[in-house]
Amino acid sequence: MDWTNLLTNVTGELFAPTTAAFALAAIGLNVHFGLTGLLNMGQAGFMLLGAYGFAISTIAGWPLWAAVLVAVVCAVAFAVVLGIPTLKLRGDYLAIVTIAAAEIVRIIGRSTALSDLTGASNGLLGNSFKHTFQDASPFPDGTFALGPFSYALNASNSWWLRLVAWVVVALACLLVWRLMTSPWGRVLKGIREDEDAVRSLGKNAFAYKMQALVLGGVLGAMAGILFVLPRAVQPDAMGRPTTFWVWTILLLGGAATVFGPILGSMLFWSALMLIKSVMRQVVPPSFMSVAEIEAFGWIVVGVTLMLLIIFRPQGILGDKKELAIDAR
Repeated sequence: MDWTNLLTNVTGELFAPTTAAFALAAIGLNVHFGLTGLLNMGQAGFMLLGAYGFAISTIAGWPLWAAVLVAVVCAVAFAVVLGIPTLKLRGDYLAIVTIAAAEIVRIIGRSTALSDLTGASNGLLGNSFKHTFQDASPFPDGTFALGPFSYALNASNSWWLRLVAWVVVALACLLVWRLMTSPWGRVLKGIREDEDAVRSLGKNAFAYKMQALVLGGVLGAMAGILFVLPRAVQPDAMGRPTTFWVWTILLLGGAATVFGPILGSMLFWSALMLIKSVMRQVVPPSFMSVAEIEAFGWIVVGVTLMLLIIFRPQGILGDKKELAIDAR
């Protein structure tokens, strides 16, 4: 077994664009759940809307900043439309509605009636919408090696994308930290703990929850952009499993913490890469095929999520007093 190459690939996952994208999506979910107590099971819907908004706008000839703005507007609109009828629901009822809403977005994206716009189940090819982002790079074309890590400077899986992705994640962490320590954040924590008590103090709990839903949704949409820049926009790539991966990442690192989503995403993707890589090397093909090894890796993810909920719902960095999972 080539341990050097294996460890290089696993370590590379720690700062990969996909890791950054899911960290950002988990930060958005942290605003929903960790800060406000909203059981949002539809974060993948925000990610898919952001990806579609960015890609379709770019294909239509819009500049980079305008395409990102369209993605943000799509997330805001979706949050408002979703929040008006659902934010009065609590606990598992809200979870059911949000996962259904995300599925509606995915199914609409797969619809053949919109194939000219969304590409239906085939999606949108990456080369059709990546050029504006790559053109914004200050780096020359070519490849750059930093230690054992060698990537292109401007291609899909590039240093430029990694730099932008982690800067966005850092800014999102800074924003959430400032909000958590602000009066606005303290009201959201109050809603998470006892919404009726917050209402009795004259606060409009519905308005605060709507603001949290919009903010977390915008972060999810930005995560969707980062997720599709190294690949294509494919609706089934951001379906129900994506939401559960984001939940696993958040609960692994710790809800209601600033750096929990980042730690969770790094551990999630590097551990998944390690499990699959080791099994491909040591498990004979006659016993388990490559497809079965891939499926087994996700089985491990599911078991991990169950064990987290049972034995350590607060995650690695979390405080159990900060976590309130209820179904009121």
